[in-house]
Amino acid sequence: MKRIVILISGRGSNMQAILEAAKAEQWPVTMAAVISNRPSAGGLSTAGESGIATAVVDHQQYADRAAFDTELMRVIDSYRPDLVVLAGFMRILTEEFVLHYQGRLLNIHPSLLPAFPGLATHKRALEVGVKTHGATVHFVTPDLDHGPIIEQASVPVLSDDTEDTLAARVLQQEHVIYPRAVKDFIEGRVRFVNGQVVRDGV
Repeated sequence: MKRIVILISGRGSNMQAILEAAKAEQWPVTMAAVISNRPSAGGLSTAGESGIATAVVDHQQYADRAAFDTELMRVIDSYRPDLVVLAGFMRILTEEFVLHYQGRLLNIHPSLLPAFPGLATHKRALEVGVKTHGATVHFVTPDLDHGPIIEQASVPVLSDDTEDTLAARVLQQEHVIYPRAVKDFIEGRVRFVNGQVVRDGV
């Protein structure tokens, strides 16, 4: 039985999608905890209502990123996770943190990486006029938003799209591919080996 810890900063819609898929498909997992860097994160209530342990490590209470990450690692490790899932966790993580969880740390990014790493992905996609946009699930490495890709989903960019309409369409696809990628990991179909994604042991 694999143990999963999910990190959030807000409402946790990707977290919710993962929890719903795990329940509906009876994954062989324990949702060990949901942890947020923001005490006001709406997803904490959602997790608590599902009977999942929650914790807050408020980044504003720490002098610097390293001190915050050290405490966050301590809290995460107390739940003994096999997998750590970043689900809208809006913090840039230190190299020490990333390497501590290397190969068992997943993230979803709202673009077709390597295009548009970082913030404001939908705005930037519209500004340059791309015809296709999307989302990417990847293993996290110290190079921000450049870890090896596990899953991607694309959506067309429409002529009348705004940032909000494009973001909403991408988010629908995030809710499909993130649970699928997490399931593949916990069932052993996806692994991180020598900086690459290996599927089904091949």
